Amino acid sequence: MNPVIYRPDHNLSEINSLAELKDLTVRCARCALRDGCSRVVFGEGNPNARLMLIGEGPGADEDRLGRPFVGRAGQLLDKILEAISLERFAHTYIANVVKCRPPGNRAPRPEEAQACLPWLYRQIELVSPGIIVLLGNSALRNLVDPDTSITPMRGQWLVSKSGIKIMPTFHPSALLRDSGKKRPVWEDFQKVRDEFLRLAES
Repeated sequence: MNPVIYRPDHNLSEINSLAELKDLTVRCARCALRDGCSRVVFGEGNPNARLMLIGEGPGADEDRLGRPFVGRAGQLLDKILEAISLERFAHTYIANVVKCRPPGNRAPRPEEAQACLPWLYRQIELVSPGIIVLLGNSALRNLVDPDTSITPMRGQWLVSKSGIKIMPTFHPSALLRDSGKKRPVWEDFQKVRDEFLRLAES
């Protein structure tokens, strides 16, 4: 994953709990997205999850409820997890690249993502998952390579410097627009399930 350097004025390395990190995040005003959103969507799930899912940013439903992946795409994600015998609150932790809704559900701009990524990276450090699934282009480009694209990269295991296995795949919203992407995502999540079971056994 791309390294995130904690600046002296925003050093999160001494934050030792997700609850403390959330308290700081909801007061964040490091980019203009905070001015146009209703709620900061921090993330949710099992704080000790082996599997972490990372999307792009909150949509309208997420902004209204303050929770990630609760709209149509989130409902589809729940079904995908159920199909591989995983439950989001028991087995996963879910977050996004940015924690405030971009206007009109557009993709976050690079400067917005850069302002928000230290929060996400500290979440990753605190959860310490064995597997991360990157959902869509924004997650892949902001965490791995800004010059890549999800289509050629999906389904391929990557490994972070700390040893986390990373699976890029299509965002659930892409499946709602193009049903032809459902089978590739199903294949990707079968790989995720197999790796999840391997970690559980070890």
